[in-house]
Amino acid sequence: MTIELDPTQDPTTSPRAAEALRGLIGGHVHLPGDPGYDAARLPWNVAIDQRPAAVALPRSAAEVATVVRVAAEAGLRVAPQSTGHNAGPLAARGLDDVVLVRTSEMTSAIADPVRGIVRVEGGTTWEPAVAAAAAHGKAVLHGSSPDVGIAGYSLGGGIGWYARKLGLATNSLTAVEVVIGDGSLVRADATTNPELFWAIRGGGGSFGVVTALEFRMYDIETVYAGMLMWDLAHLEPVLREWAAWAPTAPDEITTAFRAMRLPEMPDLPEFLRGRQLVVIDGAVLGSDDRGAELLAGLRALRPELDTFARVPAKSLVRLHMDPEGGAPFASDSAMLASFPDAAVDAFIAEAGPDSTTSLLMAELRQLGGALGRPHEGGGVLSRLDAQFVTFGGGIAATPEIGARVHAEAVRLTEALAPFDNGRQYLNFAENPVDTRSAYGADVWTQLTGIRSAVDPHGMFVANHPVPRLYEGGRPTA
Repeated sequence: MTIELDPTQDPTTSPRAAEALRGLIGGHVHLPGDPGYDAARLPWNVAIDQRPAAVALPRSAAEVATVVRVAAEAGLRVAPQSTGHNAGPLAARGLDDVVLVRTSEMTSAIADPVRGIVRVEGGTTWEPAVAAAAAHGKAVLHGSSPDVGIAGYSLGGGIGWYARKLGLATNSLTAVEVVIGDGSLVRADATTNPELFWAIRGGGGSFGVVTALEFRMYDIETVYAGMLMWDLAHLEPVLREWAAWAPTAPDEITTAFRAMRLPEMPDLPEFLRGRQLVVIDGAVLGSDDRGAELLAGLRALRPELDTFARVPAKSLVRLHMDPEGGAPFASDSAMLASFPDAAVDAFIAEAGPDSTTSLLMAELRQLGGALGRPHEGGGVLSRLDAQFVTFGGGIAATPEIGARVHAEAVRLTEALAPFDNGRQYLNFAENPVDTRSAYGADVWTQLTGIRSAVDPHGMFVANHPVPRLYEGGRPTA
């Protein structure tokens, strides 16, 4: 089938065009005004107001392909989405002529110990994949939250608790199945469609709708992991110790640092409610003695809580205590080339005990190790050229509060701007940014060329889009 989009289409015709999808895939398509539309369009971050021309909830790769073909015939575009994490940049670009394809009904996770992989459908979150691997004494490169979609996380990079030893999760992918612009389902791996396989590993959702992923399992059954906690009054000595240690720490340890202001919420343990805290959590791929050796400098600062111990690897999916099930949130992030004493001073001024910030957390993720080295056979995002990534965020209970929280998160990243490397880690970029900032200039033309090949008519819309090329090499959406 040849797909042609009319570039002169008036967006006001989109409601009429979307009628072509009514009743499709067993009635699992919702249009504005339908009873199921509002629930179907809701992303994980419920502060984001997505209003697409239609929402489709396919249950198979064949149904995804059907939606893509019919949307093309109706002159509409398609935005892939699983859980709706990182939905802000997508909604900000406008969805009037877009069919949102929510793959949240496609959630199987099957471990194959013979091949050493886990195979998941495109809407699967991390918890079932972690459980599938753990049943065979293995682990996968999951993130810090159990309800993040594997597809979006993996296609954008993926920084987990084993990252400094094993690298970005995207480079553990062994195959991806995706519906591309002409509505066909293709497989991409090291030998089949290798150009697409290279581009999609770090290139995000511009290349099609992912219907399945396969990724490596690792021989990790237990881990030395946990958290250290202090009152926020101890922020300065703890941060100075951690910031001096983290850049050159051995690869086998991966940690995160947070200054936290916890609300008075009944869901929190009583000893945490309303507290202002410093938390360092992480994991060591080594013996208990090795873990104790690596943490000795931090433990010398006498944390009030120390939970580091030998634990099942599957428990790490909730180590970071990320909120689950959706929440209104606002944030900003940046990648940092270094974090000297002046950066510590700036961080303390914005998030320390004397600050009036309303940020729930001001976070630093430790990079380096395998994350900073090119991954042999890796994708377009083979490494992260930074020492840290910082992320500030808080609850956006109302639009007014959300605006204030976002402004305070931006103030944090601006305070650290002298140490910014000018790049973006797109999985943490919850606001529109220049997608090129995630990649080196040497790969950008190749990346846009592959997008042009698999989606020549611009069917797909992504939160962080890779453009197509016009003749003559000019970029377009």
